[in-house]
Amino acid sequence: FSGRWYEVGVVSTCPHYMQRKKSDPVIVALELKHVPSQHNFTMTSSTFKNGSCRETLTVISLTSTPGRFFHHVARFGADVDCFVVDTNYNEYALMLQLSTEKPSGNKTTIVKLYSRTMSVSPLVLGKFKALIRLHGISEDTAIMNQHKGECFPGDQMKEAAANHQVAV
Repeated sequence: FSGRWYEVGVVSTCPHYMQRKKSDPVIVALELKHVPSQHNFTMTSSTFKNGSCRETLTVISLTSTPGRFFHHVARFGADVDCFVVDTNYNEYALMLQLSTEKPSGNKTTIVKLYSRTMSVSPLVLGKFKALIRLHGISEDTAIMNQHKGECFPGDQMKEAAANHQVAV
């Protein structure tokens, strides 16, 4: 599961998260690296903010259940359970994230579509929509992120030759 992934689609039950994502629906580049000595892995997210590449690092803990991970988002005081719902490892991964904010107890469901490339097949897109519906979310609210250029940590934004977008 390690290596480079792209977050090409996302939907959430949190209206604030969705508002933020809708304002700039850009593909997020993810680099997952396993750290066996610490029984976890790191996820470096690279995305565009104000014309430059912004990078964030998240330490994700492994659990005893294959395909289940855990991390904490200090900014929101949220504990996040992550599940790989479906993947073929070399093309796509469907992710489910269930979070609970402390101390409010607010619960959020996020469904994400990861791809090894910046686009997905109609079959994979159909699987993403089915998972969204399974969790009681309208597939019409899903955001398909747009390719606006390559973003690598430490680099300035490199403009895309064309604007690619997958319609839901």
